[in-house]
Amino acid sequence: ECPLCLLPQPPEAFPSLASCSHRSCWACLEQYLCLAVRESRVPVSCPHCPTALQPSDVHRLLPEPALRDKYEEFLLRRLLVADPGTRWCPAPDCSYAVFAHGCAECPRLTCGREGCGTEFCYHCRQPWHPDGPCAPVPPAPSLATPTAQLAQPEESAHGEALAQAEAEDIKVCPRCSAFIMKINDGSCNRMNCTVCGCLFCWLCLQEISDVHFLSPSGCTFWGKRPWSRTRRILWQLGMVLGAPMVISLAAGVAVPVITIGIPIYMGRKVLAGGPGSRRSSLSGCQQCLSVTSSVLLSLFVSPIITALTVGVGVPLVLTYVYGTVVLSLCR
Repeated sequence: ECPLCLLPQPPEAFPSLASCSHRSCWACLEQYLCLAVRESRVPVSCPHCPTALQPSDVHRLLPEPALRDKYEEFLLRRLLVADPGTRWCPAPDCSYAVFAHGCAECPRLTCGREGCGTEFCYHCRQPWHPDGPCAPVPPAPSLATPTAQLAQPEESAHGEALAQAEAEDIKVCPRCSAFIMKINDGSCNRMNCTVCGCLFCWLCLQEISDVHFLSPSGCTFWGKRPWSRTRRILWQLGMVLGAPMVISLAAGVAVPVITIGIPIYMGRKVLAGGPGSRRSSLSGCQQCLSVTSSVLLSLFVSPIITALTVGVGVPLVLTYVYGTVVLSLCR
């Protein structure tokens, strides 16, 4: 039975994959790959796990030559987008890439595609401007709909509202400028670009690390917009002033819980052996000795675990609060 369509299939209908051992029927894999390539989700992962499918398997399973060409093009574009020295020709209908390593001193680039020859700037990636400085690149192009652009004067306010709503739902990747759409409903703001793999914040459009939403930047993991400056400053002041009390309270609760909880947990774990376990064949005296030894061992180990937890966790929290948060307040 295919795990995707839940239909019984003959054994020859399940192609083997070089990347993993999961099996799905040929028709389901074809449909899955066609949809993934059309949505530019390349490289394509296995439908059952995050492992990327091998290009040889993708070529074997994709039914249309045009989709195979698209798959190769998306793979190449993703590789080039990740290269900081690659520049894309800004001419309309030209997707030619220029390798521009070491061109910062001489920023005039020329598209090498036959019939194009567009000259553009290495720094701002706009058409070449010999007589002026680089113009600031707008954060996102105009996303006004044709309805909003062609609105009559009495409908201009409605058109502007539509354009603003759409601009909030569609933004560009900060690394490769690919358009990304998100329903602005306050859901997770940690975005992953399917074209270049960039992890970025939906609110500030900056590439992020794992601690971005814990930093005092105002960006929230869930929410439609960042915190206001007043709310951010009040939160930072509350962290600085209340950190000693909160840390003392947390440490006062964690120390007895860890010190006493580990021996109790280990004793219950040893005591609750199942019928098929080796402990079930022991006599009552041996069982009592086993439980007692595990509790005594836990009593010896739990203070060490408690000391490590408090000794490492408290300095890290203090460093963050009186380092990162205070510096943010000073700025």
